[in-house]
This record gives sequence, C-alpha cells and structure tokens, in this order.
Amino acid sequence: MEGNNNEQQLILTDTHTHIYYHQGTALLAEQMERCFQNGVTRLFLPNVDVESIPQVKNTCLEYPANCFAMLGLHPCSVKENYRDELATIRAAIAETKIYAIGEIGIDLYWDKTTLHIQQDAFAQQIEWAKEMGLPISIHCREAFDEVFEVLDQHQNGRLFGVFHCFTGNEAQAQRAINLGFKLGIGGVVTFKKAGLDVVLQNIPLQHVILETDAPYLAPVPYRGKENESSYLLHVAQKVADVYERPLAEIASITTQNSKELFSI
Repeated sequence: MEGNNNEQQLILTDTHTHIYYHQGTALLAEQMERCFQNGVTRLFLPNVDVESIPQVKNTCLEYPANCFAMLGLHPCSVKENYRDELATIRAAIAETKIYAIGEIGIDLYWDKTTLHIQQDAFAQQIEWAKEMGLPISIHCREAFDEVFEVLDQHQNGRLFGVFHCFTGNEAQAQRAINLGFKLGIGGVVTFKKAGLDVVLQNIPLQHVILETDAPYLAPVPYRGKENESSYLLHVAQKVADVYERPLAEIASITTQNSKELFSI
C-alpha cells in the first residue's frame, strides 16, 4: 500500500498500539513499513502483562526512533497473583525507559468478580505514575463510574494521562478532561452507530489524541478485520471530517498533543 505525497508528509502518532505482538516475525517490519507510508511515525506501545514486557522492549529497541514503551498491568490480567505481577513490572520499569504507565484501569465486561483487586492494582500503579511524573493510559470498559471513583481519590494535581479507546458520552468526556486527561480516539469513531463523532463535536481538539489499539477495533473500511497502526490514517480522516479541518492539521495538532502528554 503506497501513500500519496500528501500522506507521506503527515506526522501521525498512534498513542496506543500492540504492534509488538508481531515482534520476532516478518509481519512487524511489514506493518511498520506501511505505517511509514501512511505518515504514522510515532507509536506508543503498552504491555498487558509480564509476558509481553520483552516484546515491547525488543520492538522499541528495533525501532528506537519510532516506538516508545509504556509498562503496566492490564485489568484483564489482574488475577490472584497480581501482587507478584506488579512487583515484576515495577522491577522492569526500573531498568526500562518508559513514557507512561499503562495500560491500566478497570474492565467489568469480562469479569466483575475481580473488581476489588482491579481497583487495588489500578490505585497502586497510579501512585507509581505520580512518583515518576508519568502519565497513565487508562483501560476503561463498562467501568466509568468505578474508574472515576479511583481517579477522584488519587487526583492531587500530579495525576494525568489518557482515557485510551474513549467511547463514553459527552458528560464522561468532560469529566475526564476536568480530571486532567486526554481522550484517546480510535477506530470506534468511524462506526456509524457509535455516536462518538457526535460527542467529539463539543470537545476542543486540544483534548484529543489518536490511536488504533491494533490489532483490535479496526476502523471502517477494515472493521471486523485485524487492525494495524497504518490504519490510523482512516481514524485521522474521520476526525478531520468531524472537526471540518484539513487532515494535515488534525495530524499536526494531535501529534503535538501527544508530545505534550508523553514529553517526547
């Protein structure tokens, strides 16, 4: 897939991608090349558990100018041994250059019985971020009230970050922004019935960053297929349509927002 000259001049930032799942295979180089062709030159990689730490680190070592690590324990990975997992991740953070703690948060879609330990893991990792002066990348699925409760308890002016894969309503968007968070907008914005495009119409662009969450949540016209970071171009184009601004301007502003968030 070849990008045209206009696309190649874009500087797009995928603020949340699991492209590292392909680390050690030919697919990683292929997908990275398609990213470059579509102007996606900055990619932020969140691990999900202890096992995925080496994949993140090795991908960032392979593409040091383009891929940037975050580390954390995904809420769906919070099990009975979560304290041991957190200790291992904290040790990995001490020896790894990271730009955020993530992805962390609460997920009540798959398992509501682990809410208590999800909340504890979330809170502990929030405190890490505050100690290190880093943003957090929040995974929130069917858990806005629960996530906001934890954030309210821990916000002391030093807590900031992004609601990854934001799919909430306008009131939830404003509450997230008021707490010091940006909104990570991905493929869902291209889904006709999602309503996220309507929410964005009342959200200043300064609060928006772009993401894919690849290999999940592929945007139209790839919906239902495996997602990849090069498809960020389609997300950016939809956001450009929503704000009625040129694609290049959306790319520039959202990338600048990501630079301010992640300090790179």
